[in-house]
Amino acid sequence: MINGNLKATYAADEQVLNNAYKRAFVYGMALLCAALPFVANDYIILVAAQMGIILIAVVGVNVVIGYTGLLSLGHAAFIAIGAYSIPILHTLFASLGVPEGIMPFLAIPLAVAISALVGIVVGLPSLRVKGLYLAVATLSANFIVIFLIELDAMAPYTGGFNGINTPEANLLGWQLDTQREMFALIAALAFVTILGVQNLFRTRVGRAFIAIRERDYSAEVLGISLLRYKLLSFAISAACCGLAGALFAYFYARILPEQFELVLSLQLVAALIVGGMGRTMGPVFGVIIVVMVPELLKYSFGIIAGGSADVAALRAPVQEIVFGALIIIFLMFEPLGITQIVDRGFRSLNRWPFARG
Repeated sequence: MINGNLKATYAADEQVLNNAYKRAFVYGMALLCAALPFVANDYIILVAAQMGIILIAVVGVNVVIGYTGLLSLGHAAFIAIGAYSIPILHTLFASLGVPEGIMPFLAIPLAVAISALVGIVVGLPSLRVKGLYLAVATLSANFIVIFLIELDAMAPYTGGFNGINTPEANLLGWQLDTQREMFALIAALAFVTILGVQNLFRTRVGRAFIAIRERDYSAEVLGISLLRYKLLSFAISAACCGLAGALFAYFYARILPEQFELVLSLQLVAALIVGGMGRTMGPVFGVIIVVMVPELLKYSFGIIAGGSADVAALRAPVQEIVFGALIIIFLMFEPLGITQIVDRGFRSLNRWPFARG
């Protein structure tokens, strides 16, 4: 009976894609993303780009919730900070005479850095509280950020309730003025983010995060600084969300405060729970489900409604019910998410026709 995989070298033990099925899946997804702009229609490109932006944010949420074990419900605030930083920074750079072709190379890292700094501030309560109390503290940060964006005093910079127009990305003269071109940038940065975070958890910093998740008091006894690593976890998580927000601003022609409210934070957490917390592929599977559910509901209600406004109006509450049901079902019957189901399938394939399970 096969009960393990022989690893004869350190390199084999360190491999992330340690069997043919995982390699085929990852390489296949990479080829699909590369081919999509050439074969898909505009609607599919739109949905795929939305998936890429949310995926980057969920990867960030996975750092703080899945790997460090700190419950946060305010990550939409970091996306908002990253998004609103882009038009503000472009306006600032234009006043300083910075060439338009290099603005994204400056604006995106600065937006990420600003989000990371705010993430450190929001993460300060994690030094004293945890669990539900920490979730409430981060949730309040979300409301504070939205309140500041909508404040009349900030309206010249953020547009207040009416939102603000966003600039187009110009990479050294290459104007990314179509959704297909933006999808290429989003897909590339999503792959880089996933690989970067995956490799982070093969370092001392990542192992410290996992030790804090398992038992923070024991981690502190072992010499892990809770102050340093909890705040670093929030900073990295917020930085990923800031990158998602920056891409959000470049992808959409206009951003509004209501796009970054509590619903977005809950959507990110739902994607992580459904996909699998603390797993590399968890955000990928979770985002596919969370983004596709509204699209399937939209299509289904379009057929059922037949132009009826009353039936179409039911789609929004039904969508929330479906999200809630998904979270409950996975927490009850598969707490490790879709990733665990896929892993079981890969193990069965890898051992076929011998042992199952």
